[in-house]
Amino acid sequence: MPEGDTVFRTARALNEVLAGEVLERSDFRVPEFATVDLSGQRIDEVVSVGKHILHRIGEVTVHSHLKMEGSWHRYLPATAWRRPAWQARAILATAGWVTVGFQLGILEVLPRERESEAIGYLGPDILGPAWDPDEAARRLTADPARPIGLALLDQRVIAGLGNDYRNELCFLRGVLPTRPVGEVGDIPGLIALAHRLIYANRDRAERVTTGDTRPGKTAWVARRDRKPCLRCGTRILRGRLGETVLTERDVYFCPRCQT
Repeated sequence: MPEGDTVFRTARALNEVLAGEVLERSDFRVPEFATVDLSGQRIDEVVSVGKHILHRIGEVTVHSHLKMEGSWHRYLPATAWRRPAWQARAILATAGWVTVGFQLGILEVLPRERESEAIGYLGPDILGPAWDPDEAARRLTADPARPIGLALLDQRVIAGLGNDYRNELCFLRGVLPTRPVGEVGDIPGLIALAHRLIYANRDRAERVTTGDTRPGKTAWVARRDRKPCLRCGTRILRGRLGETVLTERDVYFCPRCQT
């Protein structure tokens, strides 16, 4: 699933070509909103909030979430799409650009004043202008017995962090993802590190958490199972962690550097 930095770049790219423009065509290929026509409406802005994308158009908001397979593309008119048309869920076109949302995990059109129904449950947006590290720390420590790996991935705690950042943060702080939050020292420092990491990557096409951009060196543990730890040489292990079997995600860790 794309993380907050990827979603931030996607929303920014859409905003660059859509903000201030008038829609000439809208096409929502989901049953509930198939009859919605926003042509003639002006696009105020496209923004990201955590992993969510909001197109603010006239009196409505087009809310989308990429989930696992989704993506938004932008094309010049009459340009061939890079994904098949049957995967398109939303098409928003102006005189100069055609933007297409493919296989969006969530797509809905709602009155602007009801945005909170879609995103009100989220914790502080780690890449947002109103980022609040103190509120993030309060939410992170609300359940001291909860594994830190689960708390970091919970969008109700911090909006925008995903699995790669969860794994990298646990490594950098020397803790296993299963360690209870109450046993993790310096929570404000952990949150500050999370913000620095994702902020540093918000303008990069390829995520780097090690400071080394060479192939195979960009991450400490994420997606590096069975490879040697870049710090101590021990083989990186992979496990599964989630609130339920259905929400389990891969965790990567160094059994020597993390305790």
